[in-house]
Amino acid sequence: MLVGVDIGGTFTDLVLSADGRLVIHKLLSTPHDPAEAMLAGLESITPGGLAALRQVAHGSTVATNAILERKGARTALITTQGFRDLLFIGRQDRPALYALQPALPPPLVPRRWCYEVPERLDPTGAVVTPLDLQALDRVLDDMAAQGVEAAAVCFLYSFVNPAHEQAVRARILERGLLQDRQIALSCEVLPEFREYERASTVVLDAYVRPVMSRYLQRLEDRLPPGCGLRVMKSDGGVVSAARARQQAVQTALSGPAAGVIGAFYLARLAGFDQIITLDIGGTSTDVALCPGAPVRRPESVIDGLPLRIRLLDIETIGAGGGSIARLDAGGALRVGPESAGADPGPIIYGRGGREITVSDAHAVLGRLDAAHFLGGRMALDAPAAQAALAALADRLGATPAAAAQGIVEVANASIDRALRRVSVARGHDPRGFTLAAFGGAGPLHACEVAARLDIPRVLIPRHPGVLCAFGLLAADIVLDFQRSVLEPVGAHTPARLAARAAAMMAEAQAGLEAEGVPPADRTFNLEVEMRYQGQAYELAVPWDETADAAALAQAFHRAHARAYGHALPGRTVEVVNLRLQAVGLTSRPALTPEPLGPPAADSARLADTNRCACYDRERLAPGMTFAGPALVFQFDSTIYVAPGWTARVDAYHNLVLTREAG
Repeated sequence: MLVGVDIGGTFTDLVLSADGRLVIHKLLSTPHDPAEAMLAGLESITPGGLAALRQVAHGSTVATNAILERKGARTALITTQGFRDLLFIGRQDRPALYALQPALPPPLVPRRWCYEVPERLDPTGAVVTPLDLQALDRVLDDMAAQGVEAAAVCFLYSFVNPAHEQAVRARILERGLLQDRQIALSCEVLPEFREYERASTVVLDAYVRPVMSRYLQRLEDRLPPGCGLRVMKSDGGVVSAARARQQAVQTALSGPAAGVIGAFYLARLAGFDQIITLDIGGTSTDVALCPGAPVRRPESVIDGLPLRIRLLDIETIGAGGGSIARLDAGGALRVGPESAGADPGPIIYGRGGREITVSDAHAVLGRLDAAHFLGGRMALDAPAAQAALAALADRLGATPAAAAQGIVEVANASIDRALRRVSVARGHDPRGFTLAAFGGAGPLHACEVAARLDIPRVLIPRHPGVLCAFGLLAADIVLDFQRSVLEPVGAHTPARLAARAAAMMAEAQAGLEAEGVPPADRTFNLEVEMRYQGQAYELAVPWDETADAAALAQAFHRAHARAYGHALPGRTVEVVNLRLQAVGLTSRPALTPEPLGPPAADSARLADTNRCACYDRERLAPGMTFAGPALVFQFDSTIYVAPGWTARVDAYHNLVLTREAG
């Protein structure tokens, strides 16, 4: 049996795949110990107990939370003499251009623990100044006295020649100061030029490694022998727990990645490969554009700190079911980014919450029903939500229903802006896409948000509330390798790239072998990152190993024209990096389409409420159709079909909502 587990800010979701069927489960998260809810859920969902488990795929926010809450390991940075203040100088960017007193987040490593050691390589990797081992020993003495728990090593040209960084690790291990998993080398974490981004990324990795390692060890100790544990990465791939320990920073922004992978997999099965994903959970909303495939980008920022890893291009905002509604100093209605979380949660949950949330607004509008919420297993305190909304309505001079609708519309406006940033702002017309809505609250907002952008179609999966957990089962094993090149394209460039690619392929084959991927299930994608000489940033171009230098340069000219509307064929093209993505294909849950039946949905209809037709999702069969306004109840979510929209059930039990013309 295979299980996907996604731990969110409010709920922990599980999907079990066994014998061609899916079983889902949802329970409140345990923020004090995320593993507690996960293990309780596994016990509940697994027939015969945990001993029957063969594989668990897990989406974790442990690394993210450690960074955001500054609860990682006590980390030291060892760098080249003269570069001690690298993390503090940065790029001198101004995140708020007109702020007279900009406040930048402090680095994860205090200056006291930033150490410099005499050593120097030139840009070709030749030794200019040998590594001073006596100076290194003095640094290690001080680190021991300071109680340092992790070390990040970042020397100036280690991406060309890693010998000095490897020597530092060997010395630390020789002295027994730290274990191997507590030492992060930039030549392994990010073997690329740009020393500031490289230093920031390797520090982030060292900072979260011990935290992630302890967390994964607790999980593995509780799982049965022989049950593999895989962890979601920020790029939408999964890796073994052993590799996640060594590449902990790869999980730092992995939270919403599984949802994008799962949504695209299901949408493509249903015949839609141009989608925008809308994932609304309890704390946040995550949106992503998939124009034929999920899009990845090479870097991001987490809490103001540069993080240069491959990750899915996802826009996240603080607007979820638990987002708190309030009046600001000017009397305007605001929603989020603060969230009521899982404890105490929204008022409607009856767990002591006192702040009005988006979920409370939906309850007052009649869109959450106590008899059907979590299959009737979770009691809802409707009177308390009504009373809180009535008090807010008095301050607004409106009715409780109008106040509730206002909260939903403010949240929708924030979601609208996020959707425009991933579509319109990047040259894509959302009218040509399908909105794939999921998460516990995504189907409640989908129609109204789609109408704001003239998106004609909404796809709601069979189990929208646990789609991130399903996405973990649909994700492939993905490993990334890169090498800096930094040379103008010339006659010898293809041969040099081929030599580097061969070395990377050997490393990738060994990596997939360690992940247990058989040779028949391995695929490889090579990209060359290039730029015009003098440019600051590069574009990725698929590499054709048969291409000569002229064809390589021409491929970049075409990519530049697509991205920026023009090319400069007279300019010298420079190869910056060579990237290799190694993919291990996994066994996804088998989903079989069913024949379409008659369109009448009367057999699935429940008693109407709040002037809406109500339907039981379990009884909606392929082929059935119905019109809004309507509510569809199911264990893991509630779906609102707005007036002017029509729903039909497709062969995979997805709900496809379309808007009437005009």
